[in-house]
Amino acid sequence: MTALGAVLYREGMIRATNLTFIFWDVFYPLGYLLVFGVGMTHAVGGALPGGLDYNAFFLAGVLGMASFGIASNTAWSFFMDRDNGIFYEMLTYPLSRSEYLIGKVLFNVLIATAQATVTVLLAGALLDVPVRFDLLPLLVAAVTVGTAGWFFFYAIFALQIRRNDAFNTVTSIFYFVFLFASSMFYPLEPLPEVFRRVAYANPITWQVDVLRYATVGIGEPRVLVMESAAFCVFTAATFLAALWSLHRQE
Repeated sequence: MTALGAVLYREGMIRATNLTFIFWDVFYPLGYLLVFGVGMTHAVGGALPGGLDYNAFFLAGVLGMASFGIASNTAWSFFMDRDNGIFYEMLTYPLSRSEYLIGKVLFNVLIATAQATVTVLLAGALLDVPVRFDLLPLLVAAVTVGTAGWFFFYAIFALQIRRNDAFNTVTSIFYFVFLFASSMFYPLEPLPEVFRRVAYANPITWQVDVLRYATVGIGEPRVLVMESAAFCVFTAATFLAALWSLHRQE
């Protein structure tokens, strides 16, 4: 078995022994869409950009939320491995530290892709969301790069923070700030300028805007190109920072 295969196998066994994790990773975002999306659709109708109902607008937000949540869950397991000592044992195995990180990311991407497939298909079938299946390659790329970027980001803190309560506090703050100061739940144009500036500087906004174009085809191409490039830079920078943090562990 290769080093990457061994990491993937271990991550799969961890998930298989805890069905709650599998349900949370794959199905909980769909619950947001079915409950929150349907309710808001009845409240606002088709008053959103492009004449979309809220289900169609929120689909990209659900996919972005899933990438963020899956990365957070895997970083939590990373933190727990270090806390109970298994992490240090794995550093003695015949695999490089970059392979260790990439193996975890590949597993994240597989889970995120499965989640996105379930959500997009059911959104089209149950909620009549006009999914752009011709843009499927862009959707897969956005899910892949987005999930990787958020895992690397969280891994930095999982490797640097020593206390369980401190790690939970930091991740909870990130969850609140990144998700609500973004274009995930609402269009940014009607909001105050200060909020728009903060949201446009938020990597979640960059990812969600690309996901929104990849699912329902709305967005300004020039802005989307810049946001895509910015998120790729974010992913590369967080990978290097996470790898540096991992090399500091002894």
